Amino acid sequence: MWGKIIAIVPAAGLGRRFDAKIKKTFVAVHGMPLLVHTLKRLAGEEVISEIIPVLGEQDAGNGFQLLKEHRLEKIKRIAPGGKERQDSINNALKLLEGDRTAPDSIILIHDGVRPFIPPGLIASLSGWLKNFDGVIPGIPLKETLKEIASDGSVLSTVNRERFRSIQTPQAFTFKVLKNAYDAAFAEGFYATDDAALVERTGGKVKIVPGSPYNIKVTTPEDLEMMEWILGKSHNM
Repeated sequence: MWGKIIAIVPAAGLGRRFDAKIKKTFVAVHGMPLLVHTLKRLAGEEVISEIIPVLGEQDAGNGFQLLKEHRLEKIKRIAPGGKERQDSINNALKLLEGDRTAPDSIILIHDGVRPFIPPGLIASLSGWLKNFDGVIPGIPLKETLKEIASDGSVLSTVNRERFRSIQTPQAFTFKVLKNAYDAAFAEGFYATDDAALVERTGGKVKIVPGSPYNIKVTTPEDLEMMEWILGKSHNM
């Protein structure tokens, strides 16, 4: 039997590949900030008891206003953002540690700019977590994958069947994730996703099927695709 399920939503990044005029987390999509789409989708999952967004200090006021405006009652607090994504999530984990969160509580780490979480994915992640230290969604690669040198010349063509493109949410127990974060910071190690931190401590991570619609908005072109997907889903 698991403890409660808590979602941490990092959204403090600058979005360097996006339009510099506005942070991508607050860009309007169908009349609502992108981040709010994501938070509302998570709030709609009955099994999630709490959601902790992570925002930069300058965005916290706007964040609290949005929570009130959109009645996101599962969000009671906002964790402060850090220099890197990993620092931001660590700040949220420290809040949970201060609450004496149960070691077997499930922690979901989900990008604030991924508003289209496939139905049933969170249940799948939680179910597999009984047998693994972490469970993450991934999708097969469609294109040929080549390894290149610094000058752009091809070094090798790899077998794409052995690779997956990884998405969020990623699921871990609080104990496993906190231990992995503590070990990483003790050694000054940074990674691009949370599973990598668990892997390097010897944790066994399972990949379950993700969805091609579970897009992370990184560029303006991604936003156009997300607007189209949300428009289609609203009309269904």
